[in-house]
Amino acid sequence: MTHQNLNPMIQSYDPEAFFDELFEGPGKIRANFSEFGDKISQLSEGELSIRQKAADRALIRMGITFQVYEAEEKSEKVFPFDILPRIIGAGDWDFIDRGLRQRIKALNLFVQDVYGPKKIMKDGVVPDWVVYSSSGYMQPCEGLTPPLGIWCHISGSDIVRDGEGNFFVLEDNLRCPSGVSYVLANRQVMKRTFPEVFERMGVRPVSDYPKMLLQTLCAVSPPTDGPPSIAVLTPGIFNSAYFEHAFLAQQIGAELVEGRDLVVSGGYVCMKTTQGLKKVDVIYRRINADYLDPEAFKPDSVLGVAGLIDVFKQGKVAIANMPGSGVADDKVVYAYVPEMIRYYLDEEPLLQNVPTYLCSRDDEKSHVLENLDKLVVKEADGAGGYGMLIGPSSTKKEQELFRDRIMANPRGYIAQPTLSLSRAPVLMPDGHRIEGRHLDLRPFVLYGDEIKVMPGGLTRVAMKKGSLVVNSSQGGGSKDTWVLGGQEEGL
Repeated sequence: MTHQNLNPMIQSYDPEAFFDELFEGPGKIRANFSEFGDKISQLSEGELSIRQKAADRALIRMGITFQVYEAEEKSEKVFPFDILPRIIGAGDWDFIDRGLRQRIKALNLFVQDVYGPKKIMKDGVVPDWVVYSSSGYMQPCEGLTPPLGIWCHISGSDIVRDGEGNFFVLEDNLRCPSGVSYVLANRQVMKRTFPEVFERMGVRPVSDYPKMLLQTLCAVSPPTDGPPSIAVLTPGIFNSAYFEHAFLAQQIGAELVEGRDLVVSGGYVCMKTTQGLKKVDVIYRRINADYLDPEAFKPDSVLGVAGLIDVFKQGKVAIANMPGSGVADDKVVYAYVPEMIRYYLDEEPLLQNVPTYLCSRDDEKSHVLENLDKLVVKEADGAGGYGMLIGPSSTKKEQELFRDRIMANPRGYIAQPTLSLSRAPVLMPDGHRIEGRHLDLRPFVLYGDEIKVMPGGLTRVAMKKGSLVVNSSQGGGSKDTWVLGGQEEGL
C-alpha cells in the first residue's frame, strides 16, 4: 500500500535487499500495518523527532539503565530506544507462540531427563560428552526433581528472521534471562507516544506479565496456609540488570533480597526483617546458579544462602529457575534441540535452529577453520555478545586468534552461517532520516501450572549501520514490539 502525502522520511526509505519488518518496498509500508503507516505519514516533518525526545526523557525519568563493564571500570548507561515499533502480524505470532511452547516443553523434559533417568543419552540421541562437558551441567543436581517437574520457569529464546522472512531460533536463555522490564517500560512510553494507534490496531497487551510471573511462581510453591512468600534474589546494586530485579520485585509484590538477607533456620529459608525471621516459600533467583549455595556449589560464594539446596530437597522452598537448568542453555546442546523435540514429543520442530557447526566434530571444525571469514563463531557458553567472531567484518588477526582458540578448545566453540538478518527502520539522531538496522526478538515464556507466552517480547536492534550485534552491552538498543490481533490494555 502506498500512502498519499507521504512524510519525506518514509518516502525516501529503501529496505534494499533485506527483509524489512515494516516496509515491503521503497516508501511502501506493509499493507497489514497500514494503520501505523497512515499515522506516521500524517506527521509533520520534525514531529517524530519531538516524540522520540519525549520518549527518551520519560525512560530516563523511569531509570531505564544498565551497567556496562569495560577495562575494569563500570558505567551506567541509558538503554537506547527507538520510537518506531516492530510490528508482528497475528499469523506470524501464532506460529512463533506455538513453536516456543513446543520448544520449552522439550527443553524442560531434557533437563529433567539429564538429572534423572538419562534416557536421551542412553539412546544415543544426545551424546554423554555433550552434557557432561557443558559448563551449565551441575553434578549436585543429579536426582533432584523440582515441583511439577519444571526446571525452566522463565525463559527467553532469541529469534531472528532471514532474508526470506523465515523465523529461526538463534539461542535459548534458560538461566536468568533478562530484558522483560524494558518491554514493560517501552510499552508504557509508547502508549503515551502513539495513544490513538493502539486501539485501532488491536495491539496485544504486555502489562499482565507481572501477574503471569506471580502465578507461575505461586504454582511451584510448597503448600502454605496463605499466599506464598516470594523473594527476588539479586547479586546487588552493581549487577548489570539490577534495575530489572528491583522493578520485577515491586511489580509482583515480592521482597528484593541479597544472599546476606537470607538464612536457613529451623529447616526453612528465612528472610531477616526488623520483626525477626520470615519464612520464604519461593526464590526467584537472579544470581548465577554456581553462587546459590556455598555448601552445594561454589564454597567461596558470598552471594547465596548456605544450606538452601538441603531445604529444597526437603520440599520446603522452590527455586526459579532451578539450578542446573543452564545445561540446556549451552550452544552445543542447542544444536540438539530439534532432536529433543522429536524424541520427547514425537513432533517435528516448528521453529527451526540456525544451521550450526560443532567444532568438537573434526569434519565440522575443519569446515569452520577454512571459512572463518564467512561464519559467525561463538563461545559455547558465551553471552551478551562477547566472545564472538563476525567473519565477514573480521580482520585476519581476529580470525587467527579464533583459530588458535578453537584448536585449543574445540568443545568451547560453535559456528553458524552469517544470516541476512531482517531489518526495521530506525530514526536517526538528527531526527530527519530513517535507516534500516538489523534486529532480533526475545519473547519471554513462563512455565508453571501451564505455559504462558508474553505476546511480543524484547526487540533488540543494532544501532550501528551494518552491525549484526544487537546486545545492549555492544551498543544495541530496543524497540517496542506490537503483536496484532488483540485488544490493548487501557492507558
